[in-house]
Amino acid sequence: MTKHKIEIKKIENIAARQVAFSKRRRSLFKKAGELSTLCDAEVALLVFSATGKLFQHSSSSVEQVVEMHKNMHSSIDKSSYHPPMELQMRNEVADKTHELRQLNGEELQELKFQELMKLEERLLKGLTRVLKAKDERMANDITVLAKKGVDLMQENKKLLQIADEKEQA
Repeated sequence: MTKHKIEIKKIENIAARQVAFSKRRRSLFKKAGELSTLCDAEVALLVFSATGKLFQHSSSSVEQVVEMHKNMHSSIDKSSYHPPMELQMRNEVADKTHELRQLNGEELQELKFQELMKLEERLLKGLTRVLKAKDERMANDITVLAKKGVDLMQENKKLLQIADEKEQA
């Protein structure tokens, strides 16, 4: 009898789900034991059932493996440790949010005089760009409106001529 691939989705039947959980849990623990034996690795596996019951497997003891994990992470040189991408993105978002608040005139207490001068310079450059864009937009709008005005004057002239011709006839 060959094994066939099943679709991975939640099993709706509660009894069937419990049977599958038990079988797969045993298989998972067996694989963890094989990994530990074959590779001489310390393995700790914690599984919580849907009812909240804890099942654990460990090559030595779960507490020893967890303690080993804690010791490894506390001894890592922080300068050579690169946090996961998500943490980097969160930090970058926090930095940019802080920078935006400073640009809005908030959270300025910790800035030194030189930093305040640089912030002022950035704001002035930005304001200059905003004023330039506004002036260009306004000049463009004035040009468009002037063209519409000329078109309306010509239309008005035509209508006056037509009215004069009808009056004379």
